[in-house]
Amino acid sequence: MTDFLQLFFSGLSTGAIYALAALGFTLLWQASGTINFAQGEFVMLPAFMMLAFFSAGIPLLPAFLMACLVAVFVLGWMFKRGIVDPLFKYGMMPIVVATIGLSIAMRNGIRAGYSAEAHPFPSLFPDQIYNIAGVTITLQDIGTFVLAMLLVVATQAFLAKTVTGRAMQAVAQNTESASVLGINVPRMIFYTFAINAVLAVAAALLVTPTYLAKFDMGESLGNKAFFAAIIGGFNNSRGALLGGLIVGVCENLAAAYISPAYKDAVALVIFMVVILFKPQGLLGKKVERKV
Repeated sequence: MTDFLQLFFSGLSTGAIYALAALGFTLLWQASGTINFAQGEFVMLPAFMMLAFFSAGIPLLPAFLMACLVAVFVLGWMFKRGIVDPLFKYGMMPIVVATIGLSIAMRNGIRAGYSAEAHPFPSLFPDQIYNIAGVTITLQDIGTFVLAMLLVVATQAFLAKTVTGRAMQAVAQNTESASVLGINVPRMIFYTFAINAVLAVAAALLVTPTYLAKFDMGESLGNKAFFAAIIGGFNNSRGALLGGLIVGVCENLAAAYISPAYKDAVALVIFMVVILFKPQGLLGKKVERKV
């Protein structure tokens, strides 16, 4: 039982990272009908941005804030204006193909321009271990889970409680009606891309100390976040949280009790089961987005 609890709590920490990345999938889909298959690389790139700032002598938190600013411009504004806006009128498939191509280009660009090696990354939290009723939990796991949950809850509160957040949700539900009501639709959509960029930097800050900064770190993360978003419900931000936690915990348990070789297949298996029995996701709604 002790081993199970330890694996469970460790999985919550990993699942919280998946939830952050999955929330980005959900936000972009709700606001603009965009599926970004470069979402994992949107986490990888800020990790290397922060590494570059560290090498220039900039401390961790200032480097994080600088990476957020750069990410909002590059992964928010440039991504929207350079890829999504020109291709959106042609339907979903060109955007899917373009973001897959973008993910490959970003991975190979970092590999060729920076390094193919894995690089250590400083942690926000000190190396401290707690033993609670025989369960060993690191401060890194606790801090990662708590901070990721706070970011997810803060994002949901922003969407539900603020005027701008409600305007973004109105755009997500019906862009025509939102425009008639006087909402600046392009601006609200850009805000969504900007929030996604900041969440990606936060995910990089939390996940990279454990998994190291690698040019291909975004590939597995992006796949699992995509599956988590669908498992929870692609049109529900709370579903992204649920899906991420389910994937994180289940893959940890599978690696320990079945085989580490099956760890990366867990998200796919859960995804297939959910799609078969509840296609809209665990918390998703049976509605079609109106454009």
